[in-house]
Amino acid sequence: MSTRAGIVVTGTEVLTGRVADRNGPWLAEQLRLLGVDVGHVVVVGDRPEDLRDALGFLAGTGVPLVITSGGLGPTADDLTAEVVGQFQGRPSQVDAELEQRIGAVVARLVARRGWRADPASLASGTRKQALVPEGATVLEPVGTAPGLVVPPADGRTGPVVLVLPGPPSELQAMWSAAVAAAPVRQALAGREELRQETVRLWGTLESELAATLRDAGPVLDGLEISTCLRDGELEIVTRFPPPAQPAYDHLVALLREHHGDTLFSTGPTLDELIAAAFADRGLTVATAESCTAGLLAARLTTRSGSSEWVLGGVAAYANSAKEELLGVPRELLDRHGAVSPEVAVAMAEGARARFGADVGIGITGIAGPGGGTPDKPVGTVHVSVVGPDGGESRALRLSGSRTVVRERSVTVAMQLLRALLLGGPPA
Repeated sequence: MSTRAGIVVTGTEVLTGRVADRNGPWLAEQLRLLGVDVGHVVVVGDRPEDLRDALGFLAGTGVPLVITSGGLGPTADDLTAEVVGQFQGRPSQVDAELEQRIGAVVARLVARRGWRADPASLASGTRKQALVPEGATVLEPVGTAPGLVVPPADGRTGPVVLVLPGPPSELQAMWSAAVAAAPVRQALAGREELRQETVRLWGTLESELAATLRDAGPVLDGLEISTCLRDGELEIVTRFPPPAQPAYDHLVALLREHHGDTLFSTGPTLDELIAAAFADRGLTVATAESCTAGLLAARLTTRSGSSEWVLGGVAAYANSAKEELLGVPRELLDRHGAVSPEVAVAMAEGARARFGADVGIGITGIAGPGGGTPDKPVGTVHVSVVGPDGGESRALRLSGSRTVVRERSVTVAMQLLRALLLGGPPA
């Protein structure tokens, strides 16, 4: 069995959903790269008793390492370091040298940003952040909060607790120093390689995949297979130790045999495939969006370097914008309506011509919750991709909220783009 770890994400803002947890997934993947599996990610608010309960629960699972994120700031609700010290049987005290280093960082921040700050309040906050459990290893601050590696007190058993700051940029920058700390290395000394592979299908139902896996039987023993259906894409993620590689190879062969007509990737994401295709073929693209209002352009430009192949985009909501900016003929709009396959094609061709791109993409639809008619209900969307070798179009009837309709429309556009550039399963 692989070495395992537990993660505690602290913060009432995360617990209540006001802030999305970015640290738990990032830490889980970094641990996986080290050969460490994650048994539990626990999210708790800014209540000391809940943090203690979470630490106790994870310690009870027998993991050698627990990682916490957040609760290291200067305010009264930032109590992670103190609570972890108590849990590990190590009382906290002020590290005078650390206090000076943190104070210097705070002074630079105040001066750089022109803040007006009460010196006594700054000193109090700095002193609080310099509280260190006895015998802990200090990880130098990236912002103002130091990290800590806190082993159990002498004579106690239990996991090493790695305490990291909440801001993702600070946590990630501190990671290398954290895993290099001697107590962390010792806690993870027995780790082994943990492989993770992904296969992606477009158009296969989860029930069909379940039947394939069920019929395979014990030949897949040793694999941890999880599936996730998102916007029509079925993602199959498999984790396994090196001795189970033959079982994984058999799984891929089964997927090719039973679902080869929908299998479009054995690793890269849809976005990565499209970016590589544009780079390899030296093509460019422009977008014309109505109901998605720029979401497709935003997705295409998420990757660094996308300016090499994304020339630009137009968010054309009004018919006048479709006419003036994209050259969609008025008679076409009058005859078919703005939400029609003909207008989607004209928008794609207009974007292509307007920007001088090799490929143009048009999206027009009714995202809701209002605006639908009996002939064109909410969720009616038309997507068209036009390139130098022809085009692909789809008429969609989507259900769900306005956000769901818009996001699913963008995903279908990306799949059409993938099919146009690379072939494979039709979108």
